[in-house]
Order: sequence, then structure tokens, then C-alpha cells
Amino acid sequence: SSSSCTIVMQVCHSGGLLVPPNSFAGRRPRHLRPSPCLPVQEKGGGQGLQEGDLDLEFSVPSWIEERNQAFASSLKGKCILAPLTKGGNRAFRQLTTEFGCPVTMSEMAYARGLLKGDRVEQARIIPAVGVENCFGAQIATKTIEEGVGATKLAKEAGATWVDINVGCPIKDASRRGMGAIMLRKPRSLAKMVNGIVNESELPVTVKIRIGAEKVNVHRVVALLARTGAAAVTIHGRTMEQMYRKPADWALISEVVAANPNLPIIGNGDILTHYDASRRLSESGCHAVMTGRGALIRPWLFQELREGRELALSAEDRVRIYRRLVALMKEQFGNDEWGQRKAFYFFPWHFSFFHRYRPLPEEVYGEASRNYPLMITRHKKHDDGETLESLSLLERLLRCSNEKAHGEIAAALWDAASDQDAIISLEKLASSELLAWEAEEAGREPGNERSSRDARTGQDDGVEG
Repeated sequence: SSSSCTIVMQVCHSGGLLVPPNSFAGRRPRHLRPSPCLPVQEKGGGQGLQEGDLDLEFSVPSWIEERNQAFASSLKGKCILAPLTKGGNRAFRQLTTEFGCPVTMSEMAYARGLLKGDRVEQARIIPAVGVENCFGAQIATKTIEEGVGATKLAKEAGATWVDINVGCPIKDASRRGMGAIMLRKPRSLAKMVNGIVNESELPVTVKIRIGAEKVNVHRVVALLARTGAAAVTIHGRTMEQMYRKPADWALISEVVAANPNLPIIGNGDILTHYDASRRLSESGCHAVMTGRGALIRPWLFQELREGRELALSAEDRVRIYRRLVALMKEQFGNDEWGQRKAFYFFPWHFSFFHRYRPLPEEVYGEASRNYPLMITRHKKHDDGETLESLSLLERLLRCSNEKAHGEIAAALWDAASDQDAIISLEKLASSELLAWEAEEAGREPGNERSSRDARTGQDDGVEG
């Protein structure tokens, strides 16, 4: 009956999100759970659904729908920091917020590890207090029970919402039956999402790819639209493509058009402010998400807000990288043990930082429409820039050699000031740079990837 869908509402003081009253928190007795409040066809266009899909019954209480609407409004038109394997450490996320990133997400955490008390997994879903004010904890799970348990831990940690990872293509997730491989069973996925949504005290979103082998993304999203998910993020590549092909924004746009009542977040190949603005306006997406683009230029969010490229000098970037050092020292400590923990992350960041190039819209805007700048990764400007025209410091920061990344990280960690860091890096470049450049030049011609990239495929776990 309609009365069974009426639940007294409370407004959460943080974020204004609607939550059930305390007496209904967590798992409620079955006789108190609301019956379905939405007609099956009300959410999503149904494009791609197969025979029998419409027979699936999903209970979506009205209070969840209201909560979802309040949450979705907080994401409207935003550029979101994607979940980043290794790169999504708290210090880096905090750095992006200092450049205006409005919405951040954790690195993926396995729900089972969280529930077993794994400290590494639990640390991943803790936001920077007072800084990450709209923070999503991303979890990987394949069961309702573990998913619900993980949402409770995420709430206790301070998360604003929970995202279910159904887009990760790496083998570690696939061998556990999680990540993008779950797209191959969309009905089972939808049932799981609905079960978690109905027991979660936080909004629940889902991050997917446009498919895996024999996967119809239209069908997947049409089913998810009926589960009570607050939003769906679509990474515009298949599981098999990993990160090697351009994101298919045309297909993302088709899915958006077919599901007008579901907030969809578009993800893939956003490197510049004009990439973000164009994808947001042309795709019809509710919001957009960037991963690798933010790893290369953490200041992207300020560029998007101001509508211009900051065109940072080498000295400017050194100051930013030293700010990341300061944040890592706050997170991990400024002693030898703290450095050891921080250096699991810090040198790795230069496998992305070194890819930075100034990409003014007047020079690269049209080219970015034809092929993603994220993939072309220009070594030179189209305006005649040569290696010889660059300062030694600039060349050092652009060096793709893994040895350079470790030495740069050490110099930045030890420097007493920004100026000391610049002097140390210039000395390092004078003594070592030519050898590092020669070593990289001796690798396979035309290979834009660093030595670290080539050996480990380090893009493979990074979303966006």
C-alpha cells in the first residue's frame, strides 16, 4: 500500500542528505521494509533490456529516492576526482582540493578486507577531516552482505557516499570475481546493487565500463537505473581495452540520452579544462570524472574553474610537488619510517608528473577533438619547441626515466625550502640528466611510456 512507503525523514547535519530515522538504521525486519514505490518503467529508458529483465522486481523506498536526489544535486556539473589505485592516497587527494577539486573518491578497497579489519584497506576510505567535504568511499564486493557491512564502515569513517566498483579491469579484481568482470552478469549485478542500496545509510553509486566481452552497456545501465543507485559513472572503454584506446564518449552520450532520469557521470581521457567543459556540455552527463588527468596536473580543477590554462613554469611545479611532500609528511610522518611509507607513493607520482606539457586551447583545442591528448602525450609543442630550448630543470621534470623519479623525490623530500629544492634539482640535472635521457632514448623508438610504465603497465589500475 502507499502508506507502507511513508517513512519519517531526518536530515543529516553533514551535507543535508536524507537518512532513515535511527530506529530504521542498518538491516530492518522484513515486515518493516517498504514495498516498491516506483513503477518499473519510471527510471531509465529500458533500451537494451532483454526478455525477462522487466520481470525483475526491485524495491526502492521513497526515502532513498529523495536522498538520491539531494545527493545528485551536489554533484551536478562538477568534475570529480576518480578513484586512483596508488595515486588516491589522502595527501594527493588533499592537494587536489587545494586547487578546488569539489568531489573526491578513495582508492578502491575490498569490502571483505574492510570487514576483517585490514588496516591498509580501512585507511583507504578515511577522508581528510575538514578538507574532503564530499568524499566517496569506493568498495569492491560481490555479495550484498559484505557490501552492506562496508557501507557501515564507510559511514563511520566519514564518507559522504559509497561507490561500488564494477569497472576495474585488473587481474587482482577479476580473479576474485569483482570489478569489470561482473558486467557479464548484469541481472546478478543489479540484484546485488539493489540489496546494498536498500540497507545502506549512505547514497550508493556504481562505476562501470562500457562493457566487457558480450556486454551490452545499455542493458547494464537500464537495469542499474531501477535499483535505487544514486548515479552511475561510465568509463568509456571496455574491460579488454584497459586504457589503450580512446574513451567512447559517443556511446556514453547514447546511454545518457536513453536514461534521462538517472544521473550519469562520464569518465575517460579528460586532461585539460577544455576537455572537461566540452565533455560535460556535449555528452549531457550530470558530471564528469578525471583520473590520470589529475595525476598529471593536480591543478586541473583550478584551470576548469577559471576557464584557462595556468601554464606553470618548472619552478611553479616544484613548489606544488613540495606541497605534496608537506602533506605526505603530515600523513605518514617526517621520520625515517614515515619516509619509507611515503615513498611507496611519492616517486610513483612522477610517472605521471613527468607527462605534463603546456596545452593551451588555442594550439591544442582542435586537435583534442580529433584524438585525446591523454593518449598522444606530446613530447614537443606544435609551436616549434625543442629539447634544446628547455631549461635543465624543465627537462629533468619531463624525464621519463624511473631513476630520475626516485632522485627527484628524494631531493624534494630533503629540501628545506622551495629555493633549496630548485637548486638541488638543477645540480641533479647537471650531473645525471644526459645519462638518463640517453638511456630512455635507447629504448624502443616511438614508445612514449616510461621504463616503469613498460614493465608494470602502471596505468592499468588507474581510472580515467
